[in-house]
Amino acid sequence: MAKKSGSGAGTKRSGPLPTRTVVVDRWVGVTDHWSEVAQDHDFPAAAAYLGLVCEPTEVRRLVAALKMAPTVRHQAKDLLRASGLTLLPGDNAHVASDLAKIRRGDSLSPVLLVRGDYRRGMPLTIADGYHRICASYYVNEDADIPCLLVDHKGPAPKPGFRFGSAASTSAGSVEAGASGAGSGGPIGRPVA
Repeated sequence: MAKKSGSGAGTKRSGPLPTRTVVVDRWVGVTDHWSEVAQDHDFPAAAAYLGLVCEPTEVRRLVAALKMAPTVRHQAKDLLRASGLTLLPGDNAHVASDLAKIRRGDSLSPVLLVRGDYRRGMPLTIADGYHRICASYYVNEDADIPCLLVDHKGPAPKPGFRFGSAASTSAGSVEAGASGAGSGGPIGRPVA
């Protein structure tokens, strides 16, 4: 008698071979899980983050503008690409907490964003909502996320400046690298 090894030895599989397990499978039937209105605590959280990368006067201006901004919608995958940030793992404590809220049927707050500028090598800034974007990506990377998006009114780019050009990689590269954009972003890539 032949010896069997393993639990499925000698059995035939029907259908396609299994691929990597995807978290999205358990989210079938989940529809929109977003609120259209930001919660009051989102704005101080955005101010705390922006205070690390902006002058106090600019922080106050940006937060005031975020409170008045109309809601626009963008996909999670595009927000992550534009920010240059990586997708956090689903078992990250904050991402898991937001996934649990979605599972319970709770709505997530819109994300608060400051528009990037490729001419200056500035990626999109997620002032508040990075974990919510990551959680939404696991549910449906193509779902539209409500965003409050404002422009940064920094100094005008230098004449002749091209993203990724020699002019942007001299003294400007230190500033671009310190922006907190994370790995995998577009910083330093030449514009075609």
